[in-house]
Amino acid sequence: MPNAHPFDDVQTLALQLVRSHCQLALQANPLQRVSAYLAELTGHTDLATCSAPQQQTLAVLAACLALDFVPADAQCIAQAWQKQSQRTGGFDPGAWPVEPADFGLPEASPQCSTRANHSPHTQLAAPAFAPCPHALGLYAVLPDAAWVGRMARAGVPTLQLRFKSDDPNAVLREVHTAVHAVQGTAAKLFINDHWQAAIQAGAYGVHLGQEDLQATSAPQLQAIRTAGLRLGLSTHGYAEMLRAAAVAPSYIAMGAVYATTLKRMATPPQGPQRLKKYTQLLRHFPTVAIGGIDASRLPEVCASGVGSVAVVRALVAADQPEQQAQALMDLIG
Repeated sequence: MPNAHPFDDVQTLALQLVRSHCQLALQANPLQRVSAYLAELTGHTDLATCSAPQQQTLAVLAACLALDFVPADAQCIAQAWQKQSQRTGGFDPGAWPVEPADFGLPEASPQCSTRANHSPHTQLAAPAFAPCPHALGLYAVLPDAAWVGRMARAGVPTLQLRFKSDDPNAVLREVHTAVHAVQGTAAKLFINDHWQAAIQAGAYGVHLGQEDLQATSAPQLQAIRTAGLRLGLSTHGYAEMLRAAAVAPSYIAMGAVYATTLKRMATPPQGPQRLKKYTQLLRHFPTVAIGGIDASRLPEVCASGVGSVAVVRALVAADQPEQQAQALMDLIG
């Protein structure tokens, strides 16, 4: 990269990156945000003394911030882009990094990976959790055991009990009832948050959000693993995906794909274009898309290559939930 006017060179590259990947932006006019982010990143840095890879990294960081990636995700992308450049022998602004190795992820299913020689950020030091199907199909997230039984009988292949209560006894009763409700069906039941009750009741698996994962100690995760339960983890971007992958879970959920009114989200909707990139990166993991997905959006979501689609309101708010479940399964299948 010429160094006669290094800021101009870096800005030109950042603009090229944004133009090449503008479909990943979450807000309009990302090109207009490049200069401000680049000025903030460079500060008092003498760009004339920066190497070409350093200038490229600055350009990627500015471009990613202009495309509305949070700073932690922008750092992950910039590091992966440099590894991609080293691996391929050149920097390609049009080639968004999607190779697991460039992000420090295993190049095979974590259930088969030796977990050696990965970067410290994504070191898979622990044994993998029990595997689940790569394609979990329609994944219904349900508020109570009655709904779990209803959707299990309707043939929905994957279910999650998301029961909210501060009463431990009520939680334990609901989890046991939900596990009993799926017996005799082909449904796989995950329990949201309540991992101790899930182990006691003999559930198929547990699902944890990012905050729950951070609050769960290594011995507690080992207890879930030792019990043979599958583990699913929620993620909302690259940094969280790498953090989740380091645990070697059974599946990784990605979202929210679209806006949802069910819960207050710390991050904006990621959109189907980002979902496609995430799915390509996590292709060796079973993946689940979640957040604001209904029948009208399902084809666009499935086109990303994601292995499973989670729905909430699309079922529990439907006039005829069983018929709606069948329609969604037909679309996925």
